[in-house]
Amino acid sequence: MGVSTSSPEKGPEKGIAVVTVDVPPVNALPVSGWFALADAVRAAGRDPETRCVLLTAEGRGFNAGVDIKEIQARGQSALAGANRGCFEAFAAVYECEVPVVAAVQGFCLGGGVGLVGNADAIVASEDAVFGLPELDRGALGAATHLARLVPQHLMRVLYFTSRTVTAAELHAHGSVWRVVPREELTAAALELAREIAAKDGELLRLAKAAINGIDPVDVRRSYRFEQGFTYEASVAGVADRVRDRFGKEDKEAEEGA
Repeated sequence: MGVSTSSPEKGPEKGIAVVTVDVPPVNALPVSGWFALADAVRAAGRDPETRCVLLTAEGRGFNAGVDIKEIQARGQSALAGANRGCFEAFAAVYECEVPVVAAVQGFCLGGGVGLVGNADAIVASEDAVFGLPELDRGALGAATHLARLVPQHLMRVLYFTSRTVTAAELHAHGSVWRVVPREELTAAALELAREIAAKDGELLRLAKAAINGIDPVDVRRSYRFEQGFTYEASVAGVADRVRDRFGKEDKEAEEGA
């Protein structure tokens, strides 16, 4: 469990490093998990044998964001840690020296959108859904990354309502490369990663740097700006009020199940 990496020399395909998140029950990462993921992606990209990184997850869903229970239990220190950890993990994906392909199944929420929004390509299973439930969780952020997946006005509606979109809908917008049955997800993601990894390694690294350099939005600066409002909501007490309500509703739902 946790974050693991298969090296490009010993992994499923030559030149492909597979970084896998496995944090039951729903891959909601604690503070340490976000930093571990950032370290794993950066290390994989630095390996001269790596030509493509495949970001995957075990379990029912790809990523459920931050561990809300940890933040409720530890307060401001956990919130600050989660913010820094998410920032580092999202940046690690974006700044990875080689292309990153995300293989997404089930739910991809909150921080999950931050990860895939900064990836170079997304392959998703038919049951995958993407969204930012931040306003229901007493937080803000990752609109920067959702805006890389959908048009501006749709991003705003999704953000303000906490609604989700399907993999098929994102495929129609061009942000998801392929949508496949769940059992075919790994093979489909590896197929794309293999095609990328067949290119010259040095040229791929130059290409990644060049493409990032012409991005119209500085994703690090944009996301950091958003995080400032997360802190403001916390200081004002708004975040705790919303999180407490969410926790109560979540507990009542569990008891009623």
